[in-house]
Amino acid sequence: MSRNAAVASVLEEYADLLEAQGDDYRPNVYRRAASNVRDYPEDVAALADEGAEAVQRIDGVGEGIAEHVVDYLETGTFEELEDARAALPVEMAELTSVEGVGPKTVRKLYDALGVETLDDLESAAENGEIKEVKGFGAKTEANILEHVAFVRRAQERELLGDTRPLADDIVDYLADAAEAERVEAAGSVRRWRETNGDVDVLVASDAGEAVGESLAAWERTEETIETGETKTSVRAGGMRVDLRVVVPEEFGAALQYFTGSKDHNVTLRNHAIEQGKKVNEYGVFDVSDVPEDASGQRVGERLAAESESDVYDALGLPYIPPELREDRGEIDAAREGALPELLTLDDVRGDLHTHTERSDGDASLAEMVAAAAEFGHDYVCITDHADGPGVFGDSGLSDAELREQAERVAAVRDDADIDVLHGVEANVDVDGDVVAVSDDVLADLDLVVASPHSGLGDDGGDRTERLVTAVEHPHVDVLGHPSGRLINQRPAMEFDAAALAAAAADAGTALEVNANYHRLDLWGSAVQAAVEAGATIAVDTDAHSPAEFDNLTYGVHTARRGWAEADDVLNAWPIGEVREFLH
Repeated sequence: MSRNAAVASVLEEYADLLEAQGDDYRPNVYRRAASNVRDYPEDVAALADEGAEAVQRIDGVGEGIAEHVVDYLETGTFEELEDARAALPVEMAELTSVEGVGPKTVRKLYDALGVETLDDLESAAENGEIKEVKGFGAKTEANILEHVAFVRRAQERELLGDTRPLADDIVDYLADAAEAERVEAAGSVRRWRETNGDVDVLVASDAGEAVGESLAAWERTEETIETGETKTSVRAGGMRVDLRVVVPEEFGAALQYFTGSKDHNVTLRNHAIEQGKKVNEYGVFDVSDVPEDASGQRVGERLAAESESDVYDALGLPYIPPELREDRGEIDAAREGALPELLTLDDVRGDLHTHTERSDGDASLAEMVAAAAEFGHDYVCITDHADGPGVFGDSGLSDAELREQAERVAAVRDDADIDVLHGVEANVDVDGDVVAVSDDVLADLDLVVASPHSGLGDDGGDRTERLVTAVEHPHVDVLGHPSGRLINQRPAMEFDAAALAAAAADAGTALEVNANYHRLDLWGSAVQAAVEAGATIAVDTDAHSPAEFDNLTYGVHTARRGWAEADDVLNAWPIGEVREFLH
């Protein structure tokens, strides 16, 4: 974890403790400051070295919070935090990671049952104690127990938004090592899978032990687990990193093998066998004339090993991008010359789902438009939340406020260097209706994103009909984060991806790939179902701050995992074509 992220986590913990005490104002102040610290492009510790006044350069960080940041970086804590922890001695982050358990719930369960840890919470639910606490019931208790199990599973894997930057930093660091000839991330991180068990890095070198020692000496390495000539494992950024070193002439074969997935490699191996060949981490070998009793990984005539492209070419296949290697038909498509020309980051021309401080964002309308332009977009749509049920409480806009915002958007549009659209993110209720915004207001907006925020299916039921009703709404243009999931925090709402895709294609409604790495919703296989059905995709960041436009890369690679091409993606089209789609 970077120091910015560590500081942000501490500020968020303090905000939760304040909320648990019944403080109605300060928690939001600290949470906004935490968000801005996490997104700050420079090391907050460098500011702290200059003093609290320098820390106040970060937007939303006032004098008091700045002093807390300096104290934390110098001592590992600050006085008010320790007082709050003493008053409520619980593992707040661990407990609130359980869906439905917020800071005030933690306070109630601590006062009534002495719940301090996830183990305590699980035990209380298993023993039927929670349903006896005033304000709780049997259904709440069952939901808590189910979500504790989900958190247990989630704790075994890290978010791509944490692992990929770490992998990139390690690759950059080792690339400067004299002994390393080539360096690449491997494993599920390279396939841009949404969660990863660890970070895999592959190096081509004839001096494996020296490369391992370089990683062990890295300033961000917290613990060295093992070192060796071909493998070194460390803990960095709170995550396990496995470094493998291979000889340069076998680097391509090893990279293909260690990138996976396992299922892709099994199918590729069977494809090789059909040709009298074998493929493994050491290369592609012609074994057609090898005696049956011959053994060894390098038996046969080696046909390729140095590059991945050579490996696939030796098997009669074009190069298959890492994102596609999930054994969902990519090898058959490669054999038939039918691989997609995948979407790239440069293809994306705009963002159709963003927020400002008018609802729950961290920046003004003008700041978000300017940030979109600086990012390189041709257009951006402002889609603050409407009133209604969901996770945003009283922060949503009424009909009258949306009309007032339309005037402000028009004023900003006149001075902007890019096209600026005005929309809304409305909640999809349990029946699929778009609630809290009148039809006449929806009709006047440039774009309507409809997203599920409440009633996400704790009973495990299928919600396909609800989502189909939403995409068929005459004013809905984009179905936002369709499953409502928060990776490692809240499971996805269940639905039939193929049925939803068919309905969206028929209705002319786009399905979103939400690029926030806590969501990545839709995900790869669901995107593939949409592409196959002819539905349109929108890859949006759901940005709540200027820094979050950078999350687009996660959305693009997730769309690539679903075989999406530029023609499939609404916001890869010119603005004129986008307007035609919307109207």
